[in-house]
Parts: sequence; C-alpha cells; structure tokens
Amino acid sequence: MRVEVVMAWPRRLRRVQLELPAGATVSDAVAAAVFDGIDEVAGYAVFGVAAGAQQSLRDGDRVELLRPLQIDPKEARRRRAQQPKG
Repeated sequence: MRVEVVMAWPRRLRRVQLELPAGATVSDAVAAAVFDGIDEVAGYAVFGVAAGAQQSLRDGDRVELLRPLQIDPKEARRRRAQQPKG
C-alpha cells in the first residue's frame, strides 16, 4: 500500500511517499520516513484527523506529523486584537 508522510515547518515542507505492507500503522510509516527533527513531533494525524501511533493505515493515506503549538491560539487572537488597526 502507498502512504505519504508529511512534516511542515513555518516556511518549508517535507513529504515522503512510501510503500508499506498491508496492516502498517502510523508508527510504521513514521519509522520508515526517517525524518530529521522527529523529536519535535507532538502528535499525528491522518488527513487532518488526530491519530494514534497504533492506528492502521489504508492505501492512499497521508500521515501528518504535528508540531507543538508555539503559542496558545487564544493568546494569539488577543495579541492581534490589541494591535492598532491601520
């Protein structure tokens, strides 16, 4: 089965197409992708839906490696709201 593993940073993206055996899991795909900076990963998603490491994959799935948030979204909105409108 074919799957894609994707990791994104603010200004760059890395993706790898893999051929994995039937019954492969998210953790199998991540291990096969061999990304640098894997210690930055805070979680996983399959097509944008949160996934666990042991979730089984299907042919054509996209595994996304999620980074931790840099700032709480509520705090980011507060900061934008406080900026003067120009």
